[in-house]
Amino acid sequence: MQAKKYLIIIMIAAVVGIVLLMCNSRQDHSEVTQPISTIQGIDTVPLLITQVQKCAKLYTAEYRVHKIVTHDDVVRLKGTLLKRTFDVKMPIGDRKVAIPIDAKLKAYIDFSSFSEENIERQGKKITIILPDPQVTMTSSKIDQKNVKEYVSLTRAHFSDAELANYQKQGREAIIADISKMGIIETAQANAAKVLVPMLAELGYDEADITIAFRKQYEPNDIMKLLRYED
Repeated sequence: MQAKKYLIIIMIAAVVGIVLLMCNSRQDHSEVTQPISTIQGIDTVPLLITQVQKCAKLYTAEYRVHKIVTHDDVVRLKGTLLKRTFDVKMPIGDRKVAIPIDAKLKAYIDFSSFSEENIERQGKKITIILPDPQVTMTSSKIDQKNVKEYVSLTRAHFSDAELANYQKQGREAIIADISKMGIIETAQANAAKVLVPMLAELGYDEADITIAFRKQYEPNDIMKLLRYED
């Protein structure tokens, strides 16, 4: 009976020992296999910089713009007579033209010079300050097939120089509207779609990640960011 009691005690001790051994084994395995990248520290910064720089030029938005420039060329006689001004349409015929212009706009962010200056960290939170976006107008041309022109018999047709000037006006109108298209906001949102998963792999919680530009861009700023590739 006493021997049986000792046997039961030995069996219980053996089971407890096996359980403790398994727990320690799991803990050791967890410590060994835990990705180094999940340990947030200064060591993640060089890796992050290297990964972001690989993006080089990250094209983030593309817009195709179709604009119709119209011009109504009416000959008018203007002047002053007996201290009264007058503005009279001359009955010599009209000239009208509608010029469709197609343009392509692309926004991209150049990460080639990305550095620690673009990274701000506060505890677990990290903010990526994006380099200034660039907007390129890769093409702008007249849709010659759909140009509509009306010229009275008494008037001369529009010259190539006049049509070129109207094309320039249409192009300037498209540029003036860029700030209203949301292309900068789209560039920021699409950059975040690339960078947030990258940061998450380095161990950052998505709720702690902020992707931002260094400032709120005004229409005049966007003009400075514009490049031409015609």
